Amino acid sequence: MTVQRFIIVSGLSGAGKTIALHALEDAGFYCVDNLPAGFLADFAHFVGQSPLPRYARVAVGIDARNPDGDLRQLPEILDLLKTRAFEVELVFVEASDQALINRFNESRRRHPLSTVEVPLRQAIARERAVLEPVIARADLRIDTTHTHIHEFRAQITEQVSKRTPGSLTVQVSSFGYKDGIPPDADFLFDVRCLPNPHWDPQLRELSGQDAPVCEFLDRTAYATEMVADVTQLLERWIPRFEREDRSYLTIAIGCTGGRHRSVYVAERIAAHFRARWHIVLSHRDL
Repeated sequence: MTVQRFIIVSGLSGAGKTIALHALEDAGFYCVDNLPAGFLADFAHFVGQSPLPRYARVAVGIDARNPDGDLRQLPEILDLLKTRAFEVELVFVEASDQALINRFNESRRRHPLSTVEVPLRQAIARERAVLEPVIARADLRIDTTHTHIHEFRAQITEQVSKRTPGSLTVQVSSFGYKDGIPPDADFLFDVRCLPNPHWDPQLRELSGQDAPVCEFLDRTAYATEMVADVTQLLERWIPRFEREDRSYLTIAIGCTGGRHRSVYVAERIAAHFRARWHIVLSHRDL
């Protein structure tokens, strides 16, 4: 049986790689965690030759416990797999250093690269360095710093497992600059120049999903012009990425707090493109 999809899930310890694999397993993928990277090509050959339907969709977890040399060879292995009858995707799950430190402290688990001589923060820095070849080749990077476990599982389901082979999934996400820029954005638009509903006491506690906020911004020429200009640019350039066989594309829209203007613009961009591509809409800071 021809393998339809072969997903490699990697990530920083504590960022959610195992959760992502569990979500994919629940969606019907055959999942193997902590596979040595050196065995990846042999495993791909095995499932590619198997007639069993269970191997039609496969997900493999690889992390920093692999030898450095094996991880450095991962790009070469990916190129080899893509010459076969696989739709290969590399998903990388990450989070900020402080988020990872908090999670390890809360769980009281030891980081796999930490020792008596190597404290947690240093182990995380070493892990980032070891996984750099993986990060550089990732088709999709997911930042879980501000994401609850249930939200993350839903994101994996919507953005990864539901994607049709050969198609493009476009994530449109709003965010607030006060909590940092998403590290996984392919397109980044700053809409802080738009009138801010925050300064209207009647709108402050609402969001860009609420009708009064939308009506407030609809009445301003700047907002409608911003949506039109961003949409026009994306109309021209997303197909270029699609022709390069991209599986995922992330569009991030930012305002100060991530509650009003960015949500408003993201909602309209997502609605415009929903009939054309598989759109995943998220609001990081709502």
